[in-house]
Amino acid sequence: MAIGLTEEHEALAASVRGLAERHVTPQVVRGEVNAPRSQGRPEFWAALAHQGLPGLHLSEDHGGQGFGLVEQAVAVEELGRALTPGPYLPTVIASAAIGTYGSGAARADLLPSLADGTLTAAVALSGDFTATATAVSADASGALTASPVGDGAEIAGTAGTVLGAPLADLFVLPLNDGRWALVDADDVTVTEAESLDLTRPVGGVEVTRAVVPEERIFEGAVADLAVVLLGAEACGVAGRALDDAVAYAKIREQFGRPIGQFQGVKHLCARMLIAAERARAAVWDAARALDGREDAEQRAYAVAVAGALAADAAVTCAEGDIQVHGGVGYTFEHDAHLLYRRALTLRALSGRAAAFRDRAARLAQAGVRRPMDIELPPDAEGLRERVRARIAELAAMDPLAQRAAMAEGGWVTPHLPEPWGRDAGPVEQIVIGQELKRARVRPVPLMIAAWVVPSLVRYGTPEQQERFLPPTLRGEILWCQLFSEPGAGSDLASVSLRAERVEGGWRLTGQKIWNSLAREAQWGICIARTDPDAPKHDGITYFLVDMASDGIEVRPLRECTGEAVFNEVFLDGVFVPDDLVVGPVNAGWRVARNTLANERVGLTGSFQLGGDLPGLVELAEGLGVADDPLVRDGVGGLACDEHAFRLLGLRATLKQLSGTDPGATANVRKLVAMEHGQRVTEYGFTLLGEEGALTGDRQAGLRRRWTRHLLASRAMTIGGGTTEVNLNVIGERILGLPRDPEPRR
Repeated sequence: MAIGLTEEHEALAASVRGLAERHVTPQVVRGEVNAPRSQGRPEFWAALAHQGLPGLHLSEDHGGQGFGLVEQAVAVEELGRALTPGPYLPTVIASAAIGTYGSGAARADLLPSLADGTLTAAVALSGDFTATATAVSADASGALTASPVGDGAEIAGTAGTVLGAPLADLFVLPLNDGRWALVDADDVTVTEAESLDLTRPVGGVEVTRAVVPEERIFEGAVADLAVVLLGAEACGVAGRALDDAVAYAKIREQFGRPIGQFQGVKHLCARMLIAAERARAAVWDAARALDGREDAEQRAYAVAVAGALAADAAVTCAEGDIQVHGGVGYTFEHDAHLLYRRALTLRALSGRAAAFRDRAARLAQAGVRRPMDIELPPDAEGLRERVRARIAELAAMDPLAQRAAMAEGGWVTPHLPEPWGRDAGPVEQIVIGQELKRARVRPVPLMIAAWVVPSLVRYGTPEQQERFLPPTLRGEILWCQLFSEPGAGSDLASVSLRAERVEGGWRLTGQKIWNSLAREAQWGICIARTDPDAPKHDGITYFLVDMASDGIEVRPLRECTGEAVFNEVFLDGVFVPDDLVVGPVNAGWRVARNTLANERVGLTGSFQLGGDLPGLVELAEGLGVADDPLVRDGVGGLACDEHAFRLLGLRATLKQLSGTDPGATANVRKLVAMEHGQRVTEYGFTLLGEEGALTGDRQAGLRRRWTRHLLASRAMTIGGGTTEVNLNVIGERILGLPRDPEPRR
């Protein structure tokens, strides 16, 4: 759970965290609170410089480490966790600006000293500075004369709030004509101001007259670089606040148990994690966009999302940290308020989130979307050639022969072991998916079978595998899932459908519900209780049920849309022979968990009932409200949401490819995606006005279909585990908060 993805990023983060633990101790931070440093450098500055951190993102030609903005963001995040005081963040923002946009002479002159820590710097992200090509002076008689400055300009003006100004040797100042000027501290008057962040100074800057040579004036998106690096520190603050809150929730007892066991606290911490993960994904993407010199629209979109999410996430987590700590967190002696002050300062300096949402909305309305491309290692090209050649053969076949060949060759489930798959590792799975799409070869849509097949591969007998897997992979068997019950929705371990031993097999009696495809399926996977006296997760067995068996009644369930997608299934003494039990008797919970947990590597589309962002943009345009500032703000926020959850999927895949643990990323993505779909649909409905009172069938116009989207979208945060249960899962399994107490039997 950090900005970085690769093993190298993890090693860098661990190194910086170790340095911070040794040198940026709580006592050092408190020392800045008690005796703020208005000049000079902190004692740990030499340690940061010795490790090469200030020049991490700068080229080796200029004394740097030769990495990029992503790596510097990894370091800044870790230093942000420690609430590192001093000039580090403003200095790396300035050096990034010079390294990216400065002239060759400025880079050669300034970057080596910024990289080795000899120079510190600050950036004024706003201000009123003019540049004139002539200098005005008085002669001996007192008369004013104007003379050419040369190739540079005379700079004058003020900036009200500059982070780290009292500690800076060099200033990056914005000119009224859109350019930037590099001005030495000797030409600047700094007035220290009362800083909200008690650990780091801010100051006003005034330049009365400074002659700046041409090589120290440049054009560039300095503010975008600042958004990314300020956002990286915000991610560190968010992570620290989350960790502090979780640690306290585990040990603080109230009403006879740890407060982390209360669902309200658990959900609060889970929401903090979600906010932090979204922010990390957005900052990572913006950093790589700026590193990669992508086109202006792509950079603008990525930075807009980072600007809208990162600083707000830090504030959200810092507020949550105080809330979890209660009165303790509100005291001056506790560090929670220092995190809150740092988070608020970062949000103030980054710029208004509304402005970033507006930028994202305008780009989304213009059809801009960030690609979710996966960069594979160079040695994947040989693999790609072999895969492409074989898929070309598949593409030339007629549909029936193609399905048979794909099933036999393991192309339908390549992540599974042979002969049912191809034993494909993460890279090969990605290549296969890309090449199938390129050749327009569509694998069999497995649907529920995508859960069935892995369970049969792992737990099925050879006879079960031979009987069911080949026809399933050819698309000849349609499956349904008989897991949920009226009294056991997300709590599958509480199933009560009975399975009683009879000669040659079992008799199943009870009811299942929310069963999609039950009317069409030939076979179903079913869990039933075979030992009612066993503990909750024991005594459950996994069966394969012939849906044409005597005693099965399927009744359609009509949903709030008026349609009947789901069903309820009644089993009245349905006989299932012993050879259709999967795995050991009474060990079906393990088999069911494998079914539910199975995921292949790849970027899959999110399950979404209702509207999506392109549809929302089309709706707003059709209603003539796309240019309304309030509508743009709403669309922009949803554009940032959509991009964040798509990034979570990309990052989970890239972590798997790099051999690192996806951690919380994959778990968080499902919840974020489901809630996003609902928000998009609900927002679209609010735009309809009185037309929202109308609905219609699938062939109705866009506006009337949107009302049906809204009705359907209510299922999104219920199916596959409700939001509340998923928040519990995040709190308990990812954050390690105490589990709910087991009910008395």
